[in-house]
Amino acid sequence: MRVVKLVIGIRRPRLSCPDRRGHPAAVWRTDRFTRRRLGVRRVPVGDGIVKQEARTKKTRHACIVDKGRPCDCDGTFLPPGTPPPPRIPVTSYNPFENRAAFQFAELVFKKIQASYGDVNELLRNVAAYNVSQGGGEPPFEDAEELYSTIDAIPYGDAPWESFTIRYTGEVTPESPSWKRADYVVHNRNVRQVAHNMIGNEGFDGMFDTTPYQEYTAPGVTRFSNMMSGEFAYRQATTIAQDPLTHGSMLTTVILGADKTTVSVGTGGQEFHPVYMSIGNVHNSVRRAHKDAIIPVAFLAIPKAARGEAETDEFRTFRKQLYHASLAHILSSLQPYMQTYDVVRCPDGHFRRVIYDLGPFIADYPEQVVLSGIVSGWCPKCLLPPDKLNMGGGEPRCREHTEHLAGTFDAELIWITWGVDVNVIPFTTYFPRADIYELLTPDLLHQLIKGTFKDHLVEWVEKYLYLVHSKPEARRRMDDIDRRIAAAPQFPGLRRFPEGRNFKQWTGNDSKALMKVYLPAIEGHVPDDVVRCFAAYLDFCYLARRSAHDDHSLAAMQEALGRFHRYRTIFETVGVRPEGFSLPRQHALVHYITGIRLFGSPNGVCSSITESKHIRAVKEPWRRSSRNNPLSEMLRTNQRLDKLSAARAIFQSRQMLDGDVLADAMNLGLFTMEADIDAEAIDEPEDEVADVDGSAEAIVELPSRQVYMRAVEDLAAEYQQPDLLELIRRFLFDQLCDTDEVNSSEVELPECPQFFGKVAVFRTAHATFSAPSELSGNRGMHRELIRSNPSYRGHSRYDTVLVSIDANTPGMQGMAVARVTGLMVIPYRGERYQCALIDWFDVTDQPDDVTGMYVVQPEIIQGQQASSIVHLDSIFRAVHLMPVFRDTFMPLTFHFSYSLDAFESFYINRYGDYHSHECIV
Repeated sequence: MRVVKLVIGIRRPRLSCPDRRGHPAAVWRTDRFTRRRLGVRRVPVGDGIVKQEARTKKTRHACIVDKGRPCDCDGTFLPPGTPPPPRIPVTSYNPFENRAAFQFAELVFKKIQASYGDVNELLRNVAAYNVSQGGGEPPFEDAEELYSTIDAIPYGDAPWESFTIRYTGEVTPESPSWKRADYVVHNRNVRQVAHNMIGNEGFDGMFDTTPYQEYTAPGVTRFSNMMSGEFAYRQATTIAQDPLTHGSMLTTVILGADKTTVSVGTGGQEFHPVYMSIGNVHNSVRRAHKDAIIPVAFLAIPKAARGEAETDEFRTFRKQLYHASLAHILSSLQPYMQTYDVVRCPDGHFRRVIYDLGPFIADYPEQVVLSGIVSGWCPKCLLPPDKLNMGGGEPRCREHTEHLAGTFDAELIWITWGVDVNVIPFTTYFPRADIYELLTPDLLHQLIKGTFKDHLVEWVEKYLYLVHSKPEARRRMDDIDRRIAAAPQFPGLRRFPEGRNFKQWTGNDSKALMKVYLPAIEGHVPDDVVRCFAAYLDFCYLARRSAHDDHSLAAMQEALGRFHRYRTIFETVGVRPEGFSLPRQHALVHYITGIRLFGSPNGVCSSITESKHIRAVKEPWRRSSRNNPLSEMLRTNQRLDKLSAARAIFQSRQMLDGDVLADAMNLGLFTMEADIDAEAIDEPEDEVADVDGSAEAIVELPSRQVYMRAVEDLAAEYQQPDLLELIRRFLFDQLCDTDEVNSSEVELPECPQFFGKVAVFRTAHATFSAPSELSGNRGMHRELIRSNPSYRGHSRYDTVLVSIDANTPGMQGMAVARVTGLMVIPYRGERYQCALIDWFDVTDQPDDVTGMYVVQPEIIQGQQASSIVHLDSIFRAVHLMPVFRDTFMPLTFHFSYSLDAFESFYINRYGDYHSHECIV
């Protein structure tokens, strides 16, 4: 362990003073399914609505500067068109004996996370079984051999080291303990980490070597990944002006830091990890946690006695320790911020790389420390704490702060500009870095946990207790909870059996509540409160999109204006008489600037780093002996990174294709399938899932049906006496439909006869591009659509969006239906995947208060209109919320009855982010 003496003292004295804490994106579509409601037929792919997220068409993808030119390993530029040099061949699974041994190690160590003793017991049982069968040995002799083999993996190596920081001011035996202590910081060589990320072959195709600009239409700029933002363009332009670095690839280093507590009940053990990513990697990869963000340091957390912890001297020392540690951790990159480093990229080419400090992901308390401001002030602009409701002020910048420090005394700077000049930000030691600019919008703590949960939801409760007696307020709060609990089921929707009446909140809890809260409060609060929530949710869901353009940013500004206009209702009714000078709400005014600089905020959000806490901190801590666990946690992280790097190498060589057992039996790429009971196929655990790789958006049935049924029997099961007629009209639409005639315009005898049996299914898989949801590294998302008369003790028939006519006003030509049956109809050698649906009527315009469309069951001659449609006409599942208004929910009401018990429903565009984007 190295001892590094860093100056951690008071830079200048500060006089004592009071503490001042106190429009949717432009889209392009083709008309794929443009048929009337009762006769949606399957037509060729060339002319229908693309059943996929509204995609943005690239009309130009232009390199801004001459950056990222391929070179050889010595840094000499190559002629255009030169292929990349061959990689070192990988023909074995070294250091593992074979593929099975590698996947065994990955399963036991990474997925199952078995303890040392459990690994030994498992291997002994495997060995015993092999002996009883007359041969064979386990893949490893014991846990020690397993761990040593993982340690010998030659890929992804970035070992942990440590250094010590001491206070360098005057220290006497009577000095406080924090002045006499040594502070150990564990870190990796960030240059080596950057090499590993840049060279990760798994990032090929999801890695930008050049800043670029993208347009959805002439003059309409699009911002998505980090390299599409103005920050990367500006930094690359600066680098290109230097003849020594011209032609180099810009790599912006993204950092994130946040304390986390691993155990509250055993002394509240805290750790302060620092995470690193690079801006070249696409946001979808970072969100999918595909080794695009890894821990690079664990900072020291100084402690002091109660009396000392509240002193200005200790507070300043704690901040200086933080910044000095970050500066030293990043010091290995500093020489290569002005001269190039030669690194191999995912596409196999070597390139000259210039590093630069990019966005820093942090919540508000961490932003206060990073920017060196006084708590309560904005880290992005100079507005004082009592005027944060006025919008954005003059932006802070490094030059302005340095000028203040050299001109005025510390107390005046503290009071007037909210800056603690005793804190020197770590960015001071690096070129082209301004910490005020690098702080990013924080969706999790500013939007979801902050403004929504801690402000708006709490204000609703305060309003009810302010205008009603305590018993009445409680009755209404209980009714809101029952409304939340009555939300119909939806793929990925978390259930709240007791409403929001629970104590321990997580970010996922807040995200789930956002989806159903708006309809639940209508009727219990003034309409302007509902409008305020709708405006806020619109802003939040727009900000969460994976890509933005000038239109979506204008829509964000409009939604923010509506939110500011309608939130005054809380001031009017007396809930917020002190106004809205709140740092986390004020931060919203800086979002559009942040998006233009760094691309979509969901690629640089603290939810990514907080999710990483689980794998990098909490799970390794649980696997440790709990006695000085950090060294064991570091070893675990190192092994996890090596296994991930090895998997990336083996996958890029197609060494992990197919099934491991089939591969061992020399059966090629044949996939082994177990003989699973057909009923079990219908009940997968995950209703939503990420999907790796790119795929066409599609709705399809699983590989095996539940059973076959004759039409008359199925008609009784579905309670649809006209099932045979619907089947015949469906077949007419598939075979004979034209622009002039469809099944609704012909007599039944003209439709094909059908005498066969129908295959019945309980689920369908909808796969589509939804990068803002739980998705794979290319943004693909999958959800289950269910039609099951007995799902966990109750019937479940999901509601879906059906593509009808793109020219129909409202909802982009989509209709709403409820799936009452999923089938395959065999006819003349073809198998038609289809759904029996009940139709809903959709209002032409959204509701004035909630901003959501309202639907009602479509009734024809006293019965709900039904038809059979091809699965290709189903866009995706959609969530319906009952229109409660003044209705008080019964105590015993069960959510499975909601779709049958109410007459009107809101099309819940807040069911997920993709719904919000496509339901406009």
